[in-house]
Amino acid sequence: MRLTGKFALVTGGSDGIGLGICKAFAHEGAELCIVGRSEEKLANAGRQLGDAVKILVSADLSTDGGIDTVIEQVKKTGRTLDILVNNAAVAQLASFEKVTTEQYQYSMALNVAAPFFLAQRLLPHMTERAASIINISSYFANKMIMNRPLSVYSASKGAINSLTKSLAYELGSRGIRVNAIAPGTVDTPMRRQSVEAMSEENQVELQKYVERSYPLGRIGQPSDFGGIAVFLASDESSWVTGGIFAVDGGFTAG
Repeated sequence: MRLTGKFALVTGGSDGIGLGICKAFAHEGAELCIVGRSEEKLANAGRQLGDAVKILVSADLSTDGGIDTVIEQVKKTGRTLDILVNNAAVAQLASFEKVTTEQYQYSMALNVAAPFFLAQRLLPHMTERAASIINISSYFANKMIMNRPLSVYSASKGAINSLTKSLAYELGSRGIRVNAIAPGTVDTPMRRQSVEAMSEENQVELQKYVERSYPLGRIGQPSDFGGIAVFLASDESSWVTGGIFAVDGGFTAG
């Protein structure tokens, strides 16, 4: 197994893409620290993943206190961290002219500040010469679609791409690799919630758009990200850093 003996922290790991990655890590022998806000979802993830889960942390990563909680829990384990997956994020569907200050600040706090400061403050606890940071970006950093007003989300994921490349340079001398996965549309609870907020007409148009725009003919599933995440977390990618890997069914190929 490719991740045997490695300790991984996954934010937003209790459902969606994060849970899909946790399942793949567990299958490859990793031990997990899963961070999420909902204690109910965390408990459910723990039941699914069994002995691979060493710690479940309920924390709101949009706050300093939430980040403090994660850092303290990692310290208590006495373990060095081999893998950090910054997956927790929010996508608030709101037209540009209607975005509120509160929506903007919350999105940037969770989507950008949390990955930044978690990586910064976990550095002393990361395995020298071998650690891997994996940020979850989005195709929305580069490509938009009709009837999906996500200006703040797009800006936050553009920032994640830039942060990924910058940290690859800054942390490379320590042997810490930093890469990002950029998903296309994925069938997650967050995606379903944002679609349900749309008008019925726009939902129909969105479905037609998906069917004609994805070369592989479908949107993604959380399980589609396990393979690339395991590769980036494992020693197989020891010379891979600063990459933004599109996992989007070919959506951004054209």
